[in-house]
Amino acid sequence: STSALSSPRLEEMDIHKMRIAAAEFYRRNGVPAIIERALNELFLRQPADVHGYLANFFLELSTPPRISDLRGREVFSENGQLIVEVEVFSIVCNKEKSMSSAAVVSHFAPVGTEESQRNSDHVETALQWIHELFRKLLLNQNPCDQAEIDQMLSDFFRSYHEEEKARRDKLKAEASELEAAARTTPVMPSKEKKSAGKVSGKKSVVVEKQFPPPEPPEPLLLEGMAVGSVSLAVAKSGAKIKGMPLYKYISALKNQKDPTHFHVPVPWITLLSCGKKSPGKLCLLEEIILISKVGHPVKQSVTLACELQKEMMRLMSMSGKGGITLSSVSHNGVLTASCERPDQPLDLITNACTNLKVPLGVHVFLALNCAAPKLVDYSKGKYEVATGGLKSPDELIEVYNNLISKYPAVVAVIDPFRREEAEQWKKLSDRIGISCSLLSDITHKAQAPALPGVHGYVFRHANETTVSDIIHATFCYQGTRCSVVMDTMLSESSSDGSFADLAVGLGLDYVKLGGLGGAETMAKYNRLISIEEELAQQGLLEWKNENLLRLISHLCNVPLPHETPDEP
Repeated sequence: STSALSSPRLEEMDIHKMRIAAAEFYRRNGVPAIIERALNELFLRQPADVHGYLANFFLELSTPPRISDLRGREVFSENGQLIVEVEVFSIVCNKEKSMSSAAVVSHFAPVGTEESQRNSDHVETALQWIHELFRKLLLNQNPCDQAEIDQMLSDFFRSYHEEEKARRDKLKAEASELEAAARTTPVMPSKEKKSAGKVSGKKSVVVEKQFPPPEPPEPLLLEGMAVGSVSLAVAKSGAKIKGMPLYKYISALKNQKDPTHFHVPVPWITLLSCGKKSPGKLCLLEEIILISKVGHPVKQSVTLACELQKEMMRLMSMSGKGGITLSSVSHNGVLTASCERPDQPLDLITNACTNLKVPLGVHVFLALNCAAPKLVDYSKGKYEVATGGLKSPDELIEVYNNLISKYPAVVAVIDPFRREEAEQWKKLSDRIGISCSLLSDITHKAQAPALPGVHGYVFRHANETTVSDIIHATFCYQGTRCSVVMDTMLSESSSDGSFADLAVGLGLDYVKLGGLGGAETMAKYNRLISIEEELAQQGLLEWKNENLLRLISHLCNVPLPHETPDEP
């Protein structure tokens, strides 16, 4: 038939049209020129792996990866807290691939049935944000556009925060109206008014200085952990796309250029805890922290801290030598001791250093985390430094001054008072500021005004804090020539060392990792050691004198560190 005879010709015409279309497609996308360049370079280079070379050549020409999906899931942190982990997926070379995952914790761990249920509700809300809102918000975004993505996340959270605040204010106003309406009992006149004109012959009452009321707490929206987790996961994705370690990627984001040199933060290692939760009477010293001299390798500092703890345990086992006994060892390797007075744990560490021939105050130093805001007895307007032992803010100044005078190796004190005692911060700084620095924990008060006499700040990466927020904060505080200490959260779930990468990439002076125990805590130390060794091998490691000297060398008259680390 006619149709049968014309079929081969029709196929020939279709093939001809396809050839024309293919040629136009290749021309429009520059394929012939690209292939010609690839083959020319391949011939000139003549690599051992021909196909690998071609794969890398075309990979560099591929479309930048775009976020295709976000997946959140519930995970348990080191201390059993339920948190959210986010996994980022992107389209890479026309295929969807898992790029990274991250989890940022909430500020507080739940301590009871009601709090646990509340935390579970926040986790459910965080998952809903990830799967419904953030998935649409970040679809087709380039993971390397960190600032833009963080701004979108922050704008969403700010709007949500304002709505929540308006809702809480409305509920508070309604409750106040109900309370006012319920007050129907008439006020009876006081009988004492009859004798109002009489003058009492009793001794006059001494009016004590008014104890400042606590600052109103900033409301914590724990579901904000979704914001921080997504931001960190995106940053890790960007680092993977750029083919560089996370710390180098964070440094490039901060400095707007590829880094050429790095310094590794000095680790603060918690040796001992004699805080409010310890079994002894002493409440004042929540943490006693070991700080190595600038220039000591991280591995050397960790090894020394391990030896010190072993010697301290040996001393405490000798029938409670010095009146201090070992109560327990926490899950992250901190010794919990039963003490009566603040000098006992410091004497213990001094004796351990003497026995090991470690020059305390020369090669190693101490920091005290007092966590004083947790010790306030508002009914009496004083601090409970020991069970039954109350001190006013001015009396506490003398306690600190005596400790620093007796133990000159103490070079930093964290949170010696509440933020409300600005006058006492200034007085204490005037008394001990030449030999010891005062640090303020700003984790919950990131936007609070600076306190007088403060030489440094401690902060944590938690909740709705984005990577861009951290970069901005470190710029601000480092700009004030104050030391910055990044503190780990006990409930962090990340075991890949992201915390150490952040600290190095941000160029921080110090990093507070906790004790020497627990798989996740030790993963952070191991990552810090690995980064330091990697930088040394690449010739990129330098010792940051200027900022580090502010807290230790300058204040304690320690000789300047050399450009190379000291020999062990």
